[in-house]
Amino acid sequence: MAEAELERRDIQGIVLSGYGHLHCASYVLLRVADATSARGWLGRLTGDITTAEVKQEGASVNIAFTERGLARLGLHADTLSTFSRAFREGMATEHRSRILGDADENAPANWDWGGTDDNAPDILLMLFGYDETALNELIGRQRAGFAAGGIVELRALGAGRQPDSREHFGFADGMGQPAIEGSPQAAKALPRNLIKPGEVLFSYQNDYGKPADGPLVAPALDPERLLPDAPPFDETQAATTADAATTALLRDLGRNGTYLVFRQLAQHVSDFWLFLDEATRRPDGQEDRAAAVRMASKFVGRWPNGAPLVKSPDADDPALSNDDDFGYYERDPHGFKCPIGSHIRRSNPRDSLGPDPQTALSSANRHRLLRRGRSYGHRPLNPRVDDGDPRGLHFICLNSDIERQFEFVQLTWINNPVFGGLSGEVDPIIGHLDKGDAMMTVPADPLRTRVHNLKRFVTVRGGAYFFLPGIKALRYLASLRDKR
Repeated sequence: MAEAELERRDIQGIVLSGYGHLHCASYVLLRVADATSARGWLGRLTGDITTAEVKQEGASVNIAFTERGLARLGLHADTLSTFSRAFREGMATEHRSRILGDADENAPANWDWGGTDDNAPDILLMLFGYDETALNELIGRQRAGFAAGGIVELRALGAGRQPDSREHFGFADGMGQPAIEGSPQAAKALPRNLIKPGEVLFSYQNDYGKPADGPLVAPALDPERLLPDAPPFDETQAATTADAATTALLRDLGRNGTYLVFRQLAQHVSDFWLFLDEATRRPDGQEDRAAAVRMASKFVGRWPNGAPLVKSPDADDPALSNDDDFGYYERDPHGFKCPIGSHIRRSNPRDSLGPDPQTALSSANRHRLLRRGRSYGHRPLNPRVDDGDPRGLHFICLNSDIERQFEFVQLTWINNPVFGGLSGEVDPIIGHLDKGDAMMTVPADPLRTRVHNLKRFVTVRGGAYFFLPGIKALRYLASLRDKR
């Protein structure tokens, strides 16, 4: 089946662009105080939303909603029931916390936002500016309309782009991104990194050759026909032809939209480097900073400049800083170069988990995430000194199936203690560490190394699941009326 052309005019810009040219960002968490006023505010805002059609040079605006936010705007309960279970439940429920490993320090009760009803947002307003002046002007214009628009601001989360694209632990970030077929990035992407549009966008063909399931609206709830028709019905998924006839009449709220996962991850930089200094001390008790960097790179799977260990196992190679053209099956099946439990190998095992490399790669690509996050806080002057300033990563990813993509990665790869044949280990950077001796194995021939008593170097400070609608869907949400 031929893939439909991307309807870029109806797609929010953040889906096809990380806005790398807009260096400053603010993620504003909002609450709906008055539904009628909020719908009017949304209607006015929709004209300012940045789409994927044209690059905006100075500033960009995008918006997304939680399940509760949609309900407060007046979306009918029947429509809400067509969203995925994960989205409806939300990230902070007990069931989803077990899947994500959010316990102990990472438990939602300890979050700054999103963990309880009191601090859970309804709306995520994403604002991007070329510099701080442009961003502050944009924030000021938006805030001016909140009160009259029935909107209350819970908090604004600042973010930015580090000049060298490194995150706070000191490692280059952003490599290995998938590219959507038909997007501007697709022409330059490696074949292994191309994904079907339906892996991100609802109603487009996904990797299974079917339209990605998204929320649907009954015809009676869209009398003005603001929404397009639902995708063609697949009769193999229905019990009766009557089901097919009913589904064929539905309207498509999801088309050109996606699910947005947001997790605020605090990074404990001094803890990370002091731990590695201690773990790599020489027999005479002296620190070995070069050994600490090598061990940190084993944890990550890349050197600080970004060179992949699988291609450059012994030293950082600036020439390979953006290299993503590699697999593990042939080059490093036992993890002697890049440990099996390293962060990048767990978060995307590529061709390594399967009977043959092509089957493994195809399977791994069904769990890809389109990342759109940014760092927050200033980089520490001395990474081994705790200056008390908050810093970390606003992790944002887009996917059409939260359970098959984001949650699968967290449960089956990041937090899986037997991943790739390991035993009792999780991701050393972002994994959920059980009480006891958390460890990381660094394979070698003839003798492996095991780093014991890992600490939690990243802590969850907030999070939520959001629906990022297309432009037509935004207009539909703005048109809702009370008691629909």
